[in-house]
Amino acid sequence: MRTKCLEIEMDGSEVWLESSQTRSLLDEAAALLRTGGTVAMPTETVYGLGANALDREAVAKIFVAKDRPRWDPLIVHVCDREMLERVVGEISSPAERLIKAFWPGPLTLLLPRSALVPDAVTAGRPLVAVRMPAHAVALEVIRRSGVPIAAPSANRFGYTSPTTAQHVLDDLDGRIDAVLDAGPTRCGVESTVLDPNQRPMVIYRPGAIAREQIEAVAGATVDWAPAEIRTEPREAMVSPGVGLRHYAPRARVRLVEANGSAMKLAVEWERSAGGTVGVMAARGLAGETPALLASITAGESFLWGEWSKPEMLAERLYAGLRELDGRGCAVIVCPVPTGEGIEAAIRDRLRKAAFRGDAE
Repeated sequence: MRTKCLEIEMDGSEVWLESSQTRSLLDEAAALLRTGGTVAMPTETVYGLGANALDREAVAKIFVAKDRPRWDPLIVHVCDREMLERVVGEISSPAERLIKAFWPGPLTLLLPRSALVPDAVTAGRPLVAVRMPAHAVALEVIRRSGVPIAAPSANRFGYTSPTTAQHVLDDLDGRIDAVLDAGPTRCGVESTVLDPNQRPMVIYRPGAIAREQIEAVAGATVDWAPAEIRTEPREAMVSPGVGLRHYAPRARVRLVEANGSAMKLAVEWERSAGGTVGVMAARGLAGETPALLASITAGESFLWGEWSKPEMLAERLYAGLRELDGRGCAVIVCPVPTGEGIEAAIRDRLRKAAFRGDAE
């Protein structure tokens, strides 16, 4: 079978939810999800591959389509408080404050699961990852389906996440029932994943919601995930997104200090070794000159964006890796941001994309 592409009407970059065509497509997607099908849909972060989170047979289709190992848990997406209470048990006061502050939005919380949630969703663990997406299409599809939706990124496991419907089709055409096309996603990197039950709280995956924001709202200290969790992914993982190799293109990714001269040396070295070299080219790196930038981008390059605008870099990260991969690059040279917040999320994705080993 071929995957059906359901193209949502847009008004510029905004979804036109009021059109009869859009309502019809949303109903079609919701019916597929309600009856055990798989539908890829946009969220504010990346496109997710959705299935009814309370239907173990539907959930199993996600793992098959993605070639995803069963030790990697899924994130459940909800549209309102009533749906949240179907999938979780007790919600602590700090978690309540975080929900009020950041939902809908790119924050995933690990909360005690209800008896309705199948083991496959949580890899058999007692906590379920759950969030409320801040995307009109995702929220409306979930609402119309009437069921919570398990939805990891809509790509083959371990590879670069999709930020457009075409990215989804490149990976999963013929393996899923449908994809809702509502244009490129906004954030470009996956949600922050937090366990609010521990003291200190633990971030398992950085995203657009920064540690400092969480601490200010929750009134609690937040740490990063322990290193051993990230280096033993063959065990049932405590959270989505902690595998050591993830988000990776076929090409080898070489990470370089965010400096024009360092980028030039790395690109020249890789070119001298043979093979096609791709460059994630950002304007405004330290020490950059027009001649230096021209030298770096003389071959295959993707204009990533302004280095001083990390939100733009996050939004275009996966698109750039996919484009250079599609051009047949053997290696992709990429500068690495050093800041916190969304820069930490970009750094996390790049380090995992660059990792080479047998962690999967």
